[in-house]
Amino acid sequence: MDMVIPLFDDFEPLDAIGPYEILAYVPGANVRFVTAEPGLVRDVLGSLPVQVPTWYGDVERCDVLLVPGGGSFLRMQNDPEFLDWVRRMHTGTRFTTSVCTGSLVLGAAGLLDGLTATTHWDAAAELESYGATYTPERVVRQGRVITSAGVSSGIDMAVRLAALLTDDLTAQAIQLYTEYDPQPPFDTGSLAKAPAEVRERARTLG
Repeated sequence: MDMVIPLFDDFEPLDAIGPYEILAYVPGANVRFVTAEPGLVRDVLGSLPVQVPTWYGDVERCDVLLVPGGGSFLRMQNDPEFLDWVRRMHTGTRFTTSVCTGSLVLGAAGLLDGLTATTHWDAAAELESYGATYTPERVVRQGRVITSAGVSSGIDMAVRLAALLTDDLTAQAIQLYTEYDPQPPFDTGSLAKAPAEVRERARTLG
């Protein structure tokens, strides 16, 4: 079971590493990272360099494509060759997925036109510019396409994806093994819950 996560410079760390941690435990899974120019790829925070040895063009098909977000989405959505590759991969995937602004890459590839999808709350308008209908739900499945909202929601998506690829028992076991039992100290993890001053401060972070 081949799962591919493209990493470009300025990727959001948790968008990629969170789902990777979950999906790597799926029995029979081979999760690998690919990039535009093999070598060192840097995250958007600047302190997590990742050595990626594989050019995305060397991958001819995969069972799962997972596109993370972060500043890297700008590079991805403005690279016609990469978007062509995304479209080719999608024709043969069991699931094509995204985390955060990775959905904008799927949109730029024409994969979200007419679908309901989610993304980071600050990118909702751009998502809809690609013909999608934005929803603030944390994870949205539309057939073979699964989008998830901002950053940490990719873990939720990966657990759900693990269940779809195997069974509920296996996914629950992975959730237990990774002790994914979030109990945040504050209840401000969505626009619907966050007061105005928190929303304003959050917009200064990206």
